Amino acid sequence: MPSIKIRFFFVSAMAALGIIIGSKIANAQIRNTANDGDSRATRFGIGLSAGIPTPNSYKFAYGGDLRLQQDFTSNVSGLLSAGYNTFSSDLSNFQYIPLKVGLKVFPVQRFYFSGEIGAGFPTRNGAKTAFVYAPGVGVGTNSGIEIGLRYEGMTSNAFLDLKNPSQVAVRLAYGFKL
Repeated sequence: MPSIKIRFFFVSAMAALGIIIGSKIANAQIRNTANDGDSRATRFGIGLSAGIPTPNSYKFAYGGDLRLQQDFTSNVSGLLSAGYNTFSSDLSNFQYIPLKVGLKVFPVQRFYFSGEIGAGFPTRNGAKTAFVYAPGVGVGTNSGIEIGLRYEGMTSNAFLDLKNPSQVAVRLAYGFKL
């Protein structure tokens, strides 16, 4: 079984590679922003993620999400997302449904910082809802492709056998303009 350091290095390397490739794609799609003005676009995104859970008892995390993004200005957007995540091990799986709201800030074109907070609803009977927070970074393109890296943590031991479960995850998504 690979150690958590090896798994963290692998996910970090994949995320860095994804961000580099994404920035190359984004740079290849340079647009004339002088005529664009501030965006007020609404987007609907579908994303898949893979990550490394920090509880050592789990080997891998994966999931999917649906995200609604509303541009407030050309460099600040509001987020509303819902998903389904699984922490997987040889003996068991742990699933939860995160429901989050947040902001995405673009300090430069196409590169963003994000922050989300919300609730994690476990699918196990007897487990309680947890507070979820997820800071992240990523690259988005004009074509709708997005590659990001996030840390998703939960500040609760409400999931029975897990205390403060969290993950470092790479997210690949596609957004549709509405």
